Amino acid sequence: MKKSLSWANSLDWFMALLALITALGVLQTFAIGKHYIIPTILLVVTVLLGNLAWYGLTQTNWAKRINFWCGFLLTAHGFFALFWSKKYREILGDQFELICAAVALVFFVVTWMYAKQNRLFTKALTPIPTL
Repeated sequence: MKKSLSWANSLDWFMALLALITALGVLQTFAIGKHYIIPTILLVVTVLLGNLAWYGLTQTNWAKRINFWCGFLLTAHGFFALFWSKKYREILGDQFELICAAVALVFFVVTWMYAKQNRLFTKALTPIPTL
């Protein structure tokens, strides 16, 4: 296993953090909210995010690629929110552009370095033999 806290594992740890947050959401909606359907749906999301984090941290290629595309979508979400978001603009007021641009930039750098360190989009070093 590579160094645990590095660019190569940054999105994997982010997925683990999201899995932890959704697990707390499951406990909150079940124990405090006394709901039964919503925690089940959140539990499915928790298991998916947890598996993506675990298999990403164990350097499984398919999990690394899925985590990259999740990071790409979060970056795109932050970028497009700069132009079309109304709700967050109302909540954050004058600081909206600064905060949203910083979040989009951070996600861009993390996603870029994740793909670069894991060599997700480079050609194979050994050519495939032809017949």
